[in-house]
Amino acid sequence: MENRVITLCYRKVIDANATKAWDKLVFEDSYREFKMQAQLYNQDNKYRSFAELLQHVPGAEQLHFLVSAAVTGYLQTLNEVVPDIINNLGKHFLRFNKYQFEIINSDLQNKSRHQVAFNFYSEPLVWHETIGNYLLVSENKAASSEMLTDLFQLQPYLSIYSLTTEA
Repeated sequence: MENRVITLCYRKVIDANATKAWDKLVFEDSYREFKMQAQLYNQDNKYRSFAELLQHVPGAEQLHFLVSAAVTGYLQTLNEVVPDIINNLGKHFLRFNKYQFEIINSDLQNKSRHQVAFNFYSEPLVWHETIGNYLLVSENKAASSEMLTDLFQLQPYLSIYSLTTEA
């Protein structure tokens, strides 16, 4: 029987409405770093928003990378576990092995318009069944005949990123 192996992607958007401590730290530090790094691309103070910088200043797309340095340390506190995604028992179970940081929007004069995102890419999972809005998955490890599974609900910003089959 072929196994369907999936990788999930969870997009965590963080903005001024953040309520969780981790999200607030990422929001504050990424905005502070954005303001500092944007000075390099906006020496004449001609532009106000991230979008304007991208549109008018060559190399401004580097701001994603430059700002990420201020917040990637917070990822260590997650211990490679995707935040916000829980199984049917209320436990965090989804492990990530890759991530991507991006600035969605920002404004040098209005902090409330600052918005960033992390895209978390899970470790491969075996997808056993779909039950309503739930997926039944297990770790992609060949071990004994007993497989420990997780049942979780599909939700906004969570998607199947890739699908492969294994014999």
